[in-house]
Amino acid sequence: MPETREVLLLAIVVGLGSGLAAVLMIRAIHLVQWVLVGWFQTPSQSWLYLVYPGVGMLIAYLIVRYVIKDNISHGVTKVLLAISRYDSKIKPHNTWSSILTSAITIGFGGSVGAEAPIVYTGAAIGSNVGRKAGLSYKNMTLLLGCGAAGAIAGIFKAPIAGVLFTLEILMFNMSMTSILPLVLSSVTSTTVTYLLMGDAVAFDNTLTPFNMGNIPFYVLFGIVCGFASLYFTRATLYTEDKVKEVSNPYRRWAMCAVGLGLMIFVFPPLYGEGYGVLTDLLNDNDMHSVEHSIFTSLFGYKWFLPAFFALVFLFKVFSMSFTNAGGGVGGTFGPTLFMGGIFGFVVARTSNLLGLDLPETNFVLVGMAGLMAGVMQAPLTAIFLIAEITGGYTLLMPLIITSAISYATIRIFEPYSIYTKRIAKKGYLLTHDSDKAVLTLLKLSDVMETNFMPVDKDSDLGTLVKIISVSSRDIFPVLDGDGKLCGTLHLGDVKADMFDSSRYSNPVVSYMKPAETLVYSDERMEDVIHKFEQSGAWNLPVVDRDGTYAGFVSKSHIFFAYRERLQQVSHD
Repeated sequence: MPETREVLLLAIVVGLGSGLAAVLMIRAIHLVQWVLVGWFQTPSQSWLYLVYPGVGMLIAYLIVRYVIKDNISHGVTKVLLAISRYDSKIKPHNTWSSILTSAITIGFGGSVGAEAPIVYTGAAIGSNVGRKAGLSYKNMTLLLGCGAAGAIAGIFKAPIAGVLFTLEILMFNMSMTSILPLVLSSVTSTTVTYLLMGDAVAFDNTLTPFNMGNIPFYVLFGIVCGFASLYFTRATLYTEDKVKEVSNPYRRWAMCAVGLGLMIFVFPPLYGEGYGVLTDLLNDNDMHSVEHSIFTSLFGYKWFLPAFFALVFLFKVFSMSFTNAGGGVGGTFGPTLFMGGIFGFVVARTSNLLGLDLPETNFVLVGMAGLMAGVMQAPLTAIFLIAEITGGYTLLMPLIITSAISYATIRIFEPYSIYTKRIAKKGYLLTHDSDKAVLTLLKLSDVMETNFMPVDKDSDLGTLVKIISVSSRDIFPVLDGDGKLCGTLHLGDVKADMFDSSRYSNPVVSYMKPAETLVYSDERMEDVIHKFEQSGAWNLPVVDRDGTYAGFVSKSHIFFAYRERLQQVSHD
């Protein structure tokens, strides 16, 4: 069977696996939450919020450290790295490990989302199916994308959003013919979820019909969503980095567990994903979402509720960062939706208290899309995901307006999404620019040549002539006793003297030339190409950071490898 036809069949298989994984994840989280907090009756019982999240984080951390023995956090970023650095190969344990650990983390109250772990799971299913089938890198990457698309489609019952998520966030270069496997996987996964969990939308709501007169408010809301997205992205990355400076993992866990427990105790909506709170706000039932709060008596003051949710919005970043940095496993996808909905409610309720008449449930829904478009820098995914999970197609116009403006606003200040910022700094981010994408995929170790015969710097011309007689190359690295590069010798440099035996006592260093440009073994290919352009050389020596000689890299070998890689990644 031609590989292109095989991919279509395997896409259905991957969609089936991703759909089942999504259902398993949802059921597992709900089961754990029902066991732990389903019996809460009064606010006095909420003291358990102090304990549960830390216990869940500790269990997840112990499983990751002693059972899985691998870093599985930040699933979407890991998928991007798998595509760019590991030939789209994801370890088999990722087909189940993220489900187990994130279900425990979120079920116990960890303030993160299940979407990134399920994307990692779906991508792992696609990657391993492709590897077992012996597919090429191009088609294995496509199946990996099918798994991710199926995961999003399955967990949200949103097939269009699943395809768009893969195209906007994961896949660096796709053609129209490659979309068919993504569609098959997404539809298959959504069908599985419908069969096992019913056909209701993910978020019930009571929306108000779209009013053209509110367009100016949606425009302004898009701008403030852009700045809210900037806060989300930078505060999250900064907080996680700072917390992880605590090197002792158990001390870090204890610090995060106490901080997270206190935040959830004071602000119960921070418990878990918070989707129940979003459903309440989408149905104009805001008081139900705070019924377990210790501030119940204060909600009678009209300004207290929006102030309370404004603090929930601000602290969600820290509760999410503490969960991830403290050993829990979860993503930022869910918190993005949660914070967007909360932000929309705060803006609408505050505006109404000041005398305007804005539809609060509509702003909750549009806020979800606005923050997603800004944080993930994926406006199309945001528009159609929110429309699909709420059935809110009547609000397609404000969804488009707010998402587009939020995306345009944050791009002024932040060129990368929360998923790509860290790997872009390391130079591992694939883009839709085919040249840059191929250079990112190329590894220096793949093009480095090591069949050059080294010469000791203390040797003489006679010794060099013997080496030349058995060498197939015309360049010779000159090394000291520790294997460090001192310079290089070209055959042309000694050609005039090598046939005169009276000169065989001449020291090698008298013919040696220092290496004007060095390539370091851990450098990116983009930087290597830049060094070739600056130096005008055809071959450059490669050394480790301590100067130890490793080999040579040639321009011709890079061109050949570039051409081969381009054929592998191009989608016909």
